[in-house]
Amino acid sequence: MTVSIILAAKGYEVVSIEPGADLAAAARLLAERRIGAALVLGADRRIVGVISERDIVRALAQRGADVLEEPVSRTMTREVETCTERETVAAIMGRMTAGKFRHLPVVEQGRVIGLVSIGDIVKYRLDQMERESAAMHDYIMAG
Repeated sequence: MTVSIILAAKGYEVVSIEPGADLAAAARLLAERRIGAALVLGADRRIVGVISERDIVRALAQRGADVLEEPVSRTMTREVETCTERETVAAIMGRMTAGKFRHLPVVEQGRVIGLVSIGDIVKYRLDQMERESAAMHDYIMAG
């Protein structure tokens, strides 16, 4: 199974913020959308980073509440791994686990088309296991 199946189920919407926005705006965006991270996109709509709840909490702990007035670009994670729609769910699960990150932008031809989170993968796997269980149950009951 590929990433395209997850995106088809969850949608292709990508929540983003500009690198010059302040960290308070990023925190509000994440809280309002009830998400754990947003992509930071430059003027050309290319990924320049990702800002997560974890990034914000660490910045607050290290530099205090004044950090909320600083630009997102100061706190964001700059090295962002990406995937394509053609990659397998198993492959991206392995990459996310090894790299200890929870969000993976989906990029095709240099353009962001979606974002997959570890929560999306867990939901996909649970749905898959339920379908397999139901099929096995039906098979046993028919026999």
